[in-house]
Amino acid sequence: MEKCIPRMVLRICEQHPHRPALRHRVAGHYQDISREQLTQNVLKSAALLRGLGIRQGDRVAILGPNSPAWVYADLGAMLSGAISVPVYHNDSLSASLHILKDSAAKALFCHDGATALRILEHKSELPELETLLITGEKPEEAELLHFETLLTQQPCGDARDFPAPPDADAMATLVYTSGTTGTPKGVCLSHGNLLSNIEACMGLFPIGEDDCCLSFLPLAHVFERMAGYYFMLHCGAVIAYAESAATVPRDIRDAEPTIFISVPRLFEKIYDRITGTLAQASGIRKEVASAALKMSRARLKSRLEGQSPTLAQQLLLPLCDLAVFEKIRHRIGAKLRFCISGGAPLRLEIAEFFLTIGLPIYEGYGLTETSPVIAANRPGAHRPGTVGPVLPGTRVRIAEDGEILVKGPGVFKGYWKRPEATANAFEDGWFKTGDIGELTEVGFLRITDRKKDLIVTAGGENIAPQNLEALLKNDEYISSAMVFGDQKPYLVAILTPDLETLGLYARTQGIEAEDSCALVTHPEVLKMLRDRIDERQKHLPSIERIKRFTLLSRDFCQDLGEVTPTMKIRRPPLHKKFEAVLEGMYAPEGHGTCDAGLCVVEEVPPEDQ
Repeated sequence: MEKCIPRMVLRICEQHPHRPALRHRVAGHYQDISREQLTQNVLKSAALLRGLGIRQGDRVAILGPNSPAWVYADLGAMLSGAISVPVYHNDSLSASLHILKDSAAKALFCHDGATALRILEHKSELPELETLLITGEKPEEAELLHFETLLTQQPCGDARDFPAPPDADAMATLVYTSGTTGTPKGVCLSHGNLLSNIEACMGLFPIGEDDCCLSFLPLAHVFERMAGYYFMLHCGAVIAYAESAATVPRDIRDAEPTIFISVPRLFEKIYDRITGTLAQASGIRKEVASAALKMSRARLKSRLEGQSPTLAQQLLLPLCDLAVFEKIRHRIGAKLRFCISGGAPLRLEIAEFFLTIGLPIYEGYGLTETSPVIAANRPGAHRPGTVGPVLPGTRVRIAEDGEILVKGPGVFKGYWKRPEATANAFEDGWFKTGDIGELTEVGFLRITDRKKDLIVTAGGENIAPQNLEALLKNDEYISSAMVFGDQKPYLVAILTPDLETLGLYARTQGIEAEDSCALVTHPEVLKMLRDRIDERQKHLPSIERIKRFTLLSRDFCQDLGEVTPTMKIRRPPLHKKFEAVLEGMYAPEGHGTCDAGLCVVEEVPPEDQ
């Protein structure tokens, strides 16, 4: 096995150097970057960083969207001996500053000039930051280094100019992930961690030089970083960059990928669009599609149970594929062979639907701390509703309380500058995932619950609800809050009012309310609270804001099992008690009801998802 990620990439690039490695849009059209060009730009990037004073072990941060420049910065940093530190380009400024400060980054690649200038306004908080390079368009009035310009001026060196790390345990990257406290922790991943994950996946997925993978998940996320970037280059596949998440359908059409990696949210949108179209069909077309799906589902069920196809299935399913499924697959992506899903649980009905139409979605499971894959469905070992067999070389044990414990070469070395958190993350040498699961009789891992309170949205975003709840409870009119959104497209909240201060507000505004139910349902009260909540959330990324809320007419109650003696909310009982209310906030028209004197009201529709 290789000792170093960039040397692995350079070795692959030496084979057929004129074949494409990357694909990106230039003037609206996709343009290829050859393996030879990738090699040259990585070597130039490493030499440039060395010339700017970057040395072994220095941290180099990258803040920008997926692009060839991101790859040059990442591989160049690691080849020079530095540690790559990805930063989400659409995160809040405070989150970016925390990562830059905590990692003591010495250099920063920043795509957006305006963002770079805002960061420089906080330069006094970042004493170690010496170099800032712009990878996108540089503001004319600012004296900032432009990465692309410097690359064209930089002589192309030789890989031998950069000494290889002493062993694969050398740290490659520092990836920040939010824990239950909400404060991002730096996960220390070595070259060996990531390379072991790549090697383990190599024999599981049939990917080669004729394949193309569309990249749109943030490269700051370790799932895309390993599976959609390092792994694809190792397999010899071409990586095509989507212009944005919004342009993915167009980019699939234009780039014609054979492999697509995503979080469940996008598959949900595709599923909703297809099933909506089929539901609106009429006449014979609708009947044919319905019969084809019914037969294919029956065949899938029998196949998963180990049964042979019936004669009718053998004769008719090829016709169903030609008449119905091939057309559906072509609308999704003309050349797609399969998809990979991770970052959040994939709904069973969606996994089964895609498998039914002949476009399998292989769902996997992992964490940043495990580089990331622990288990994955794959060709020949696919069971919808599970996350597949455990990766070769990785060991999983289910603790007495059901928590999934992991050992293996992909498990991280520890949290950056947090020895106590590192120690707490392990038990007798096993990494504690915080997830509850079980292994089936045939060795497939199934995730059944989350041990931690951390919310994972349908888009794969990790959100600590306590921080947002504290932010909401700081408002004088709000007594308590429970944020909800696990496996959902956006966050919602159940709020309880401070009836005393809210009643006082109503009186001063001339609002008449005969009881608490009338008070919390009054339009002027709801508008006031909506405005205050929006003001409190405005500094947060959109995905971390609540889009809808339900206001109760009383506070949470200890006697009803809703809070502990110390007034900490008890999530499982609240989720169960208010299940209909919570689900109602995801309905198009919202939710409002009054039951047994407990008045609830939802206000303001969510942003278009």
